[in-house]
Amino acid sequence: MKKWVPAVSGLAAGLLAATVFFADFSSGPSGSASTDTANKNKSNAEKVYVPFGEKDEYYLMASGGHSGQMFVYGVPSMRKIRTIPVFSPDSATGYGYDQHTKEMLGNYTWGDLHHPAISETNGEYDGKYLFATDVANSRAAVVNLETFTTRDIIDVPNTSGPHCAAFVTENTEYMFLPTRFAVPIGSKYESLDDYSEKYRGVMSAVTFDEKNEKLNIAYQVALPPWSYDLSDAGKKMSKDWAVMTTYNTEEATTNLEINASQADRDYIVLFNWKELEQKVKNGEYEDVDGQKMIFPEKQKGGIYLVPVAKSPHGVDVTPDGTRFIASGKLAPAMTVFSFEKAFKAIENKEFDGERNGIPVLKYESVMEREVNPENALGPLHTQFDDKGMAYTTMFISSEIVKWNPNTGETLDRVAVQYSPGHAAAAEGDTVSPDGKYIVSLNKLAKDSYLSVGPSHPESMQLIDLTGDKMEIIQSAPVDPEPHYAQMIKADKIKTIPIYDIDKKNPAAVTKAEETRIERKGNEVHVYGLAMRSKFIFDAKAKRPDVIEVNEGDKVFIHLTNVDLDQDITHGFGINKYDLNMEVQPGQTNTLEFTANKAGTFPLYCTNFCSALHQEMTGYLLVKPKK
Repeated sequence: MKKWVPAVSGLAAGLLAATVFFADFSSGPSGSASTDTANKNKSNAEKVYVPFGEKDEYYLMASGGHSGQMFVYGVPSMRKIRTIPVFSPDSATGYGYDQHTKEMLGNYTWGDLHHPAISETNGEYDGKYLFATDVANSRAAVVNLETFTTRDIIDVPNTSGPHCAAFVTENTEYMFLPTRFAVPIGSKYESLDDYSEKYRGVMSAVTFDEKNEKLNIAYQVALPPWSYDLSDAGKKMSKDWAVMTTYNTEEATTNLEINASQADRDYIVLFNWKELEQKVKNGEYEDVDGQKMIFPEKQKGGIYLVPVAKSPHGVDVTPDGTRFIASGKLAPAMTVFSFEKAFKAIENKEFDGERNGIPVLKYESVMEREVNPENALGPLHTQFDDKGMAYTTMFISSEIVKWNPNTGETLDRVAVQYSPGHAAAAEGDTVSPDGKYIVSLNKLAKDSYLSVGPSHPESMQLIDLTGDKMEIIQSAPVDPEPHYAQMIKADKIKTIPIYDIDKKNPAAVTKAEETRIERKGNEVHVYGLAMRSKFIFDAKAKRPDVIEVNEGDKVFIHLTNVDLDQDITHGFGINKYDLNMEVQPGQTNTLEFTANKAGTFPLYCTNFCSALHQEMTGYLLVKPKK
């Protein structure tokens, strides 16, 4: 049985009367399932069961969308094991309250985290770092996977909404951040009547300084004023290249649902990042407010356009690096393009004119085949297994289709709940996918879980790829909408059990006798330690667990956790001051604030640490001004 639900009207005719297909997974009333079904369910339960004392085989790094955070799941259990605060404050850990994270977040109170990308070495996930982008506030971030903590966030100038992905090159030389929204350079005011002349879709080439854990913008490219979506880097023979999809090449400025769906095709941007890098070294760029900016219509070469089916939301490079596959949302087809054909077409100048100074390659010169699985509607994103087979999400027909890129043959299909956007296969974006699992990241859940009102959690479904047929073996709620994920072998990530106390850090103390409170004018610096089950701010004071300051003082509380035992994390919260931070074993952290309220304010450990956790308290005493 299948249920048909009308979609929003106004899409192009390619949507086949604008319908959305939902598969019905209901199995009848409780207790009516057959013995065969019961055995099958037991088998699936066994596949995802991770006994106590054992651990999952993979980490799944899933974007947290407009929560601004990163969600970490274990696979195959699909148990959520961590939320990593990235672009939004997190009161549970004090992220956005302590000095370091407060400076990273700046004045922003939320973010929209999209498209995580794990660092790579030789095209393989290396498990060291994870990168992500913030669509809401045009930022990029890096997470250290030794500690699962955010280490740096940068603002990306001249761009607005780096949605498409922080996709990384084969050895993490760059991550490229195209933009979803075209804006004038510097986001200056310009009339939309001048959109085609004054607006740009700027792409940033970002590098990562691993030693200092800092992101940097190497250069930018002022692409045409289009919207740029999912992207991917080349591999092996195509490792110096990258591809990204576009839409609204009509350059519409209003009512995009209709006005950005007028042309027959949009484009894939095919670019050689090595060549662009060399241009910058040769000085072939313009200085724009301190940024090295390449304008393709002036500094020609290295960038080409490939026609593709309308409104693509997916372009993915095959593990062997020989092809890239793109899907148009408004056309029921996936197109397989050949890098080798593209290189020959560039060499032979097989162009079909230009757009905004960028050569357009002839479609037939680059295209290898079009693939049309029967009744499969709304192809978006493609992942791969260890045999080179492709798995494409079908947003409208709510399924994943397995097919052979070499022949275009449909091999299998499985219905999901519902409307999958992206998918994440085990090691699926690398040169050697595992072929064991794929997770469908579904945009809608509807009747999958207990009702929590009109809004429902989204759904992630784990699919077993090891048998002759794809089989859904687990489903997990995720809140809010997952925008992308990557799945990495667990043994590639080497976390640290505790921090090494940095004795070179002037704020760190390791012994009670080193604790002290120092006043410098109207600044008060507290050098304290946390241990089970007390705070010590000044061991020589009458009351060592009390901080006394004057109203108006600028207060810096430097706190070191000297409990060198993993998972003995101490929190530090001040009652009625809206302040909290976390100090992990061996870590030194700093809380900075102005004592703008006079009075008596209890302080306490906010993270359970011992049997005497409740007794781990003290006072902040703020003397009123005369």
